Amino acid sequence: MISISKLKQQFKKILSLDAHPGHIAAGFAVGTFISFTPFFGLHTPLAIVFAFIFRVNKLTCITGAWVNTPLTVVPVLAASYKLGETMLGNKPLVFKITTLDWAGMKGYASALLLGSSVIGFFAALAAYAICYWLVVAFRKKDPVLNAMTDEMEVTGEELE
Repeated sequence: MISISKLKQQFKKILSLDAHPGHIAAGFAVGTFISFTPFFGLHTPLAIVFAFIFRVNKLTCITGAWVNTPLTVVPVLAASYKLGETMLGNKPLVFKITTLDWAGMKGYASALLLGSSVIGFFAALAAYAICYWLVVAFRKKDPVLNAMTDEMEVTGEELE
């Protein structure tokens, strides 16, 4: 079992990474978008791949990919499907447990992908804003981290 103190310690470690707050937040946002996709079991590998493609912080991208947990995945999938069907103008299909084979899933796929992409996009925007704010607020408390962030803002790049 993970303790709260261990979780806080890891959270502080992420907030004090030697990277620009926008770079940290962008990684978290990309990971958050990935977490809302219906590609279960592939979120972490996808986060690693997209972190390299978009050149964002890998640690925060992987962390963001874990935002949508097993506790939230069912409501998110239901909302994604409903939104996708509404956007496509289709009547929602009646979900039957007997249609859980690959052929039966075709009818759900386009709506699910569209809906999860839209929800993931807005979740990623919120994640970026929240993560950026948290990093800046955390760093203002520490004079060294604050000076580092200010220098990154002036130079427009990460410090080596």
